[in-house]
Amino acid sequence: MSQDKNKKPIVVKRIKKVAGMAHGGAWKIAYADFVTAMMAFFLLMWLLGSTAKGDLQGISEYFKTPLKVALLGGEGSGDATSIIKGGGDNITKSEGQVKLADAQQVAKIEDVQKEIARIERIKEVEKLKQLKQNIEKAIESNPSLKKFKNQILLDMTTEGLRIQIVDEKNRPMFQLGSARLEPYTREILHEIGRMLNEVPNKVSLSGHTDAALYGGGNKGYSNWELSADRANASRRELIFGGMDAEKIVRVVGLSSAVLFVREEPLNPMNRRISLIVMNKQAEEAAQHDGGVVDAEGGERLESALKDGAGAQSGAPAASTAPATP
Repeated sequence: MSQDKNKKPIVVKRIKKVAGMAHGGAWKIAYADFVTAMMAFFLLMWLLGSTAKGDLQGISEYFKTPLKVALLGGEGSGDATSIIKGGGDNITKSEGQVKLADAQQVAKIEDVQKEIARIERIKEVEKLKQLKQNIEKAIESNPSLKKFKNQILLDMTTEGLRIQIVDEKNRPMFQLGSARLEPYTREILHEIGRMLNEVPNKVSLSGHTDAALYGGGNKGYSNWELSADRANASRRELIFGGMDAEKIVRVVGLSSAVLFVREEPLNPMNRRISLIVMNKQAEEAAQHDGGVVDAEGGERLESALKDGAGAQSGAPAASTAPATP
């Protein structure tokens, strides 16, 4: 009996294991939905950024009035395939859809082309200015030409470098009333002709007289024929002096139609030979369908260009003594 009282009760501890909550795939579905939604969002943003304004307006019109689009056809009211044509940056236009990106690309290309053309014009002007300086140096260094310095006028115009050889009262370039050149005129033209080969530009040549008429007026041989004959005589002398004959694209006689001293029609300076070393734009105008270049009344380059490029030589004081052509 006592032995039973000394025995300790046996306690059995049973640990009840409770299984954790199952890690199912519900969160994966939610995450996949989130990723899909984000992808759809970024895809929508990309489409909106690459869609033309006319398309966007058409899409907007579709959601506003889908029945109209369904009846008229096309993807939107501004679509080119719609019965009512439209599109571009203005859905009232009739040219159809115009992609904004394409229009911007074309605009950029045009800007680049304009910039290239501007740089080419600047280079061309610099070459003609250098030719002008070379001619001026040649006149200063040549004793036989230096005494005719006041009769050789150089200036830059919008058509190119203009070289004018004018008469003085007691020093005409041609014999009276004829196209026969004086010896010093030949020397001047020879020197200029050789120097014009330094540049690839074409040359326009024109002859001018004063307003004094022949005895028979303009019915027979007149200042028109005389100015043309003098221009051709100068052309022959330029080529004889070494200038390439292919450089000349036009030879004209203008009589007294374009006076150098307008307020004095009989001034001897109106009797002159004018050469234009033409820029590219003037060459194209002269070579296409006989286009006219205003080489005589051309605007001076200083007033035509904002940067004031080009220099002009001062004209000598005009003589007031009348003279024959």
